[in-house]
Amino acid sequence: MMNVPLLDLKPQYQLLKEEILSVTEEIYESQQFILGPWVQRLETRIASYCQSAHAVGVSSGSDALLLCLMACGIGPGHGVLTTPYTFFATAGSVVRTGAKPVFVDIDPQTYNIDPEQLALQIDRMTDAERSSLRAVIPVHLYGQCAEMAPIVRIARQNRLVVIEDAAQAIGAEYQGRRAGSIGDFGCFSFFPSKNLGAFGDGGMVTTQDAERFERLCTLRNHGAQQKYYHQFVGGNFRLDALQAAVVSIKLKYLDAWTWKRQQNAARYRELFESAGLMDRVRLPLENQSRHIYNQFVIRVSEGRDELRRFLSEAGVGNEIYYPVPLHLQACFSDLGYRPGDFPESEKAAQSTLALPVYPDLTEDQQAYVVDRIRAFYMA
Repeated sequence: MMNVPLLDLKPQYQLLKEEILSVTEEIYESQQFILGPWVQRLETRIASYCQSAHAVGVSSGSDALLLCLMACGIGPGHGVLTTPYTFFATAGSVVRTGAKPVFVDIDPQTYNIDPEQLALQIDRMTDAERSSLRAVIPVHLYGQCAEMAPIVRIARQNRLVVIEDAAQAIGAEYQGRRAGSIGDFGCFSFFPSKNLGAFGDGGMVTTQDAERFERLCTLRNHGAQQKYYHQFVGGNFRLDALQAAVVSIKLKYLDAWTWKRQQNAARYRELFESAGLMDRVRLPLENQSRHIYNQFVIRVSEGRDELRRFLSEAGVGNEIYYPVPLHLQACFSDLGYRPGDFPESEKAAQSTLALPVYPDLTEDQQAYVVDRIRAFYMA
């Protein structure tokens, strides 16, 4: 039996170990742990990488979303359109402001928010409901951008702010434009398992607008530009210098790692086709100009949970992203949604499975993964 973890970051660390230890020692000597030059340096580099004018380092991807909502003055009585098929923080951040998530179903091919359903949702609303809307949060799920042109057009027609949840999509592109540069804000996560991960929590917000940039900077520091003088009620959303330094080092390698992920995705396609599994397994659809494969998610026609157990017993790491759509989460029961309200999100939750795709995955490991899936279906 071969061991194939869902993610293995140890080879990456060995490659960067000396450089990281040197930089962290420099920070220890400086005793500057909050914001400071390392954070500013990373902000400049991320802004450039994401084709944005400005970037603001924050404490996590979740706080990036919350900070953007706060910067827009979104709160009680307001509605924010988003997808129910995403990580909890997307809708959780909306609720934390006192606003209400308004869910829209996904495209079953890409798992991203469906622009046609977005337009229909707005059309179905009463005038009062429509007037309460303030923003839309499209999620670039698994490393591929949502269909941003129609989403932005619909948002502009309805005077909505566009907040890109690009937590899984740094470097992904839509029609040649980088994730995080298309809407009014872009939100990124540096959680360790991401394509560009820190050694703890961290995040970033990008924007093209100078006034929004200044407001974000103020709000992340308890609403104060000058120490102890508070213009707004903000929060402690500051990025640590240690995390900024680690991410800054890793950023130099990101495109090479992305290329390896893309090569692994291409190899999976060859292996699944050669194994005769294309009638059993649906592979990720690439319909945008740059998919970065934060996850490689397959869809199976039947037996997903049994397949997952079989792979785990065979030493193959796997994960379900996500087993319960947000509209069916217990904590959102007061929103009034029921099973069947968003059928494509519910079907995806019941039939998808993520396979290992990290840069250091070997050809033999990939062949073993596909062989075990073939063994399950051909038994």
